[in-house]
Amino acid sequence: MQYRKGKHGEKLSVLGYGCMRFTRKGASIDLDKAEKEILRAYEGGVNYYDTAYIYPGSEAALGEILSRNGIRDKVYIATKLPQYMISSRAAIDRLFNEELSRLKTDHVDFYLMHHLSDIAQWDRLKDMGILDWIQEKKSNGQVTNIGFSYHGNSDNFLKILDDYDWDFCQIQYNYIDENSQAGVIGLKAAANKGIPVIIMEPLRGGKLVNMLPETAKRTISANERGWSAAQWGLRWLYNQSEVTVVLSGMNSIEMVDENVRTASDAEAGHFTEEDLALIEKVKREINAHEKIGCTGCRYCMPCPRGVDIPGIFRSWNTMYTESKFDGRRHYFQAVMLTQEPSDASRCIECGKCEKHCPQGIPIRQKLKEADKDIRPFFYKIAFNVGKRVMMRSATKKKSKES
Repeated sequence: MQYRKGKHGEKLSVLGYGCMRFTRKGASIDLDKAEKEILRAYEGGVNYYDTAYIYPGSEAALGEILSRNGIRDKVYIATKLPQYMISSRAAIDRLFNEELSRLKTDHVDFYLMHHLSDIAQWDRLKDMGILDWIQEKKSNGQVTNIGFSYHGNSDNFLKILDDYDWDFCQIQYNYIDENSQAGVIGLKAAANKGIPVIIMEPLRGGKLVNMLPETAKRTISANERGWSAAQWGLRWLYNQSEVTVVLSGMNSIEMVDENVRTASDAEAGHFTEEDLALIEKVKREINAHEKIGCTGCRYCMPCPRGVDIPGIFRSWNTMYTESKFDGRRHYFQAVMLTQEPSDASRCIECGKCEKHCPQGIPIRQKLKEADKDIRPFFYKIAFNVGKRVMMRSATKKKSKES
């Protein structure tokens, strides 16, 4: 197993165990199966285990497995504060204490503000006293490292990154999302600050394995390296020194074994020029199904009206390279969940963006087409309702539950 350093010198396995996708038996997690897989990963050198409050049964399952095998203090637990569910300091304390109970522990090694997508969400937490809360938990040893997971655009990522002395961060990143969400811009910005970066969705939830075009599968299988599609995706990440830990939602012994083998010899800089060329070829074969040739370069930004042009086009493409559901989910996460509107309805057709687009895309017209496709009438309603639920106003009265 290869290891890379945390901010405070922690020796972190480059392969992390994502605990969101444990196999379920009916409504419950198959605990015996999950235990075998976690122990196999532990024996292979994996020491970073990522869960969250909202993953059904995940925290409790992880806590039980680590506790009954006596390995809690030999690994790092990462879990998350569901910031979208709280409206007061008291709620923060209540949810955190519930997490400690589920995890059967008295401290969390890596604690994240879950699913930030806008600086306004972080500002709302600060208004609730999160900075004092963090200081308190660090002082009493209940939290060792504080970070955030992110699903917005790179502009808001940089604002959040610069606003606090973070110990780590977590981003969605893979060879298809190189210029999406926080992207390579965010990855390098964090690394330049000495902030470890945890990678989620390295294979797009398995889509860079199971949903590759046949041409891409043939390209991979014909290569003399003999690596699987999953190995190519993970190795592309390990090749970058800025990446600290890559999370994988492993739910079979075979998957654990393959990922451990990959993480045991995939060092930063191990890719050849031929390897990088293969990844580019696979990307072209995936992108052949896209609706629009946007590379996510962001030369069109900033839009005077705040329209997230790359985010909208990325979502539109995802509807056709993966599925309509995935495209709309990406749109909701990356475009809708911002305090200031960033959807295509904000466009006043000034044309500034088109003057800077290296691809010569007729952006004004394509924004209209994308918006109509992504947001038919029903989805406009659903997106707006979802946003109101996920992004509570800072002035909202404290909930009775708190």
